[in-house]
Amino acid sequence: MRLGIIGLPNVGKTTLFNCLTKSTAQIANYSFATVNPNIGNVAVPDDRLIWLAELNKSAKTIHAHIEFVDIAGLVQGASKGEGAGNKFLSHIREVDAIIHVVRCFDDENVIHVSDKIDPASDVDTVNMELIFADMEIVERRIERVKKVLKGDKTAEKDLKLLENLLQVLNDGKSARTIEYTPEEERLIDESPLLSKKKIIYAANIGENDIKNISANEYYTELEKIAQSESAELIPVCAKIEAELNELDEAERSEFLADLGIEQSGLAQLIKSSYKLLGLISFLTTGPKESRAWTIKQGLKAPAAAGKIHSDLERGFIRAETVAYGDLLACGSEKAAKERGLYRLEGKEYTVCDGDVILFRFNV
Repeated sequence: MRLGIIGLPNVGKTTLFNCLTKSTAQIANYSFATVNPNIGNVAVPDDRLIWLAELNKSAKTIHAHIEFVDIAGLVQGASKGEGAGNKFLSHIREVDAIIHVVRCFDDENVIHVSDKIDPASDVDTVNMELIFADMEIVERRIERVKKVLKGDKTAEKDLKLLENLLQVLNDGKSARTIEYTPEEERLIDESPLLSKKKIIYAANIGENDIKNISANEYYTELEKIAQSESAELIPVCAKIEAELNELDEAERSEFLADLGIEQSGLAQLIKSSYKLLGLISFLTTGPKESRAWTIKQGLKAPAAAGKIHSDLERGFIRAETVAYGDLLACGSEKAAKERGLYRLEGKEYTVCDGDVILFRFNV
C-alpha cells in the first residue's frame, strides 16, 4: 500500500519524507528540486510488538511496513501541464492515499511559491488541480456513456451519477466529499479519480508552535478545512523531526518529554496513514521472532493465515487467538490460558487488530 506525499513546492515534503524513511533525498530552497518520486518503506510504530518480543525473548522483531512516495510539488496549472504537472499528477494517480503537506510557519529564509503563507490558498491550489484533472476524466466517461445510452437504457443510472459527480467537481468540491453507495463506488472507481483519494493533512509547523499549537493561526485555519472534509490533520515540525532522527531511542524519549509530548508528529502520521488505508495488524510471537502482519480490515482467518504462507491458508484448521489487551493484562500466555482468554476460532472468524494468533494447519 502506497501513500503519496504532495503539496506545493517548498512546504517541507522531502524533509518529512527523509525523516520518515531515514533517507537523504535532495532538499533545496527552490521549486521542483524533486522531479522523479522518492520512494521508501516505513515501519509502523507498534508498542504491542515490543512488549511481545520482550515477553518471549524473541530473536527478531519485525514491524509492519507501508510505502511512502515523495511527489514533486504541484503548482497552479498542473492539470494543463504547468511545472511538468501531467507527469506529477500521474504519480499521484498511482498511490492509494494522500498526505497533503501544508506550510504553517513563517521563515523569510525559506521561499514560498506565492510569496506569502496562506494555508487556505495553498490547499485550494492543489485541490483544484486534482479536481480539474478529474473533470476531464469524468467528461470523457459521460461522452462514452451517452453513446451507449442510445442503445442501452440501463446506462441512464450511470449517466446521472456521472453528471452529478461532474457538477460537484464544477462547484470546486473534491470527489471524496460525496457519499456513495457500494454500487456507485464500484462504478466511480473504474476511473482513478485524484480528488477521491483518501487524505490526511500534515501541518508543517514551526518549533515554537509545538507546545501551543492553538496559537498558530495558520494551523487553526487548516484545521477548519480538514474538518469540512472530515479529513484528519496531524501537526508536524519538520525541523524537530529532523533533529529527532539524529538521536538514539533514549535521547528521543528525553527530547519528547522536554517538549511535553508522548510521540513525534511523524509517529502519529504513520499510524494515521496505516488506519487511513483500512489496514490492521495481527501479531505472531515466539522465541524466533515477534512480527506484525498487515491485512485489510475485515479479512477472515484463513486469508490472514495466507499472508504468512499459502500452505497455512490451504490447510487451515483453526486459529488459536487472544486479544493483545487481555494478554497484556494477564502478563503471560500461561495466565491468559488459565483465565480462559485464549479462543479457538474457525474459518469464519474475522481477524481483529491486535489479535495474537497461532495458526494450526495440515497439508
